[in-house]
Amino acid sequence: MKRRVLIYAHYYAPDVASTGQILQDIAEGMLDDFEVTVICVVPSYTGVIHEKYKKRKYFFEKLNGVNVVRVRVPEFSKENKLSRIKNILTYFYLGVLATRKIGEQDVVFSISQPPILGGILGLFGSWLKRAKYIYNIQDFNPEQIMSVGYSNNNIFLKLAMSLDKFTCRHADMVITVGRDLVETLKKRFANKDVPRYAMINNWIDEQNVYPLSRKNVNVLAFKKKYGLEGKFVVMYSGNIGLYYDLEGLMRVIYEFKPGTTMYDGREVIFAFVGAGTILNKLKEYVKENKMRNVCFIPYQDKSKLIYSLNAGDVHLCVNARGIKGVSCPSKAYGIMAVGKPIIGVLEAGTEIRSIIDESGCGKCCEPGDYEKIKKIIQWYIENDSAEMGERGRLILEKRLTKNRSVKEYINIIKGL
Repeated sequence: MKRRVLIYAHYYAPDVASTGQILQDIAEGMLDDFEVTVICVVPSYTGVIHEKYKKRKYFFEKLNGVNVVRVRVPEFSKENKLSRIKNILTYFYLGVLATRKIGEQDVVFSISQPPILGGILGLFGSWLKRAKYIYNIQDFNPEQIMSVGYSNNNIFLKLAMSLDKFTCRHADMVITVGRDLVETLKKRFANKDVPRYAMINNWIDEQNVYPLSRKNVNVLAFKKKYGLEGKFVVMYSGNIGLYYDLEGLMRVIYEFKPGTTMYDGREVIFAFVGAGTILNKLKEYVKENKMRNVCFIPYQDKSKLIYSLNAGDVHLCVNARGIKGVSCPSKAYGIMAVGKPIIGVLEAGTEIRSIIDESGCGKCCEPGDYEKIKKIIQWYIENDSAEMGERGRLILEKRLTKNRSVKEYINIIKGL
């Protein structure tokens, strides 16, 4: 009989959240070895919920061999803190109740989303099921919240830190997604009695996301739809949120006036693909400053990601200052998968900055160094960087594949 694994995913397919896609790969990738159940919210990453998911509290289905239990949550706005808190607390409460509706489990797996509560939910689940517990830290909180000043409530921050350290101590294994995140885990415990841990890189499915010709019909259709035809596209694809200093980046982009052309004569355009907390702020800035060389494109379905990523000539992978050791921008793996060069605005010593520097698949600078960011963008405008992108794809195929990382998760679970 196969061992049973319960995953708390928060967001899961068909939602477009990057963590949901990673957890889908893990869940489906381990079906040969384990029976897998996922507890998640109904599809709602954008904040909007389809009417069919408002009729009852729980929805049970089988998706690609995985048992999925979806819990109903209230709609929310990414710009409204209270609505988001209500949404998250509902997921936590109904997630605990949903745990009682499924059978015995041998291993419980949860991620650090939503912040703090994702870990606590997994710990509660492991206690309820008397199972081993794996805590996968995608982002360290409250460190991430503190780094961007999202909250200055010291009582809340101390409580949050105590709770997440408690979760780490009681996990049978803590898994992080970057070398710098490992150092943060050690620092939390002052290098004494550090919980058992491992580091596994995130990924993208490189078999389904790969380089395409500029003349590919679907890439051309994407460009035509969003006004990118014949342009040199500097693209940002992902969450347009708090942790990336995109407002500072927009001020750099302002320096590149409409009509700026690259060495082969194409006009330069900056494309932002996605949604998030500060999207409307960026749109307002663009409107006020009459930036006709900036466009905003909605999130793309997973099946269309290959075309949107290939539509970019060079991609931005950015973090705000202070994110080192706290978060790892997994969007870099998608950029490397399609063989595009990277503009990395990342602190030295971070996982993704190290990968870019080691492979030579892009040019990097420190967050907040706006003059250097401008110079790097200018360099890409003036030079052929195709070989850089090719190097990224090669290093991805060599040591950052989906199957390699998923097998590492499987081996850890087998070893518990």
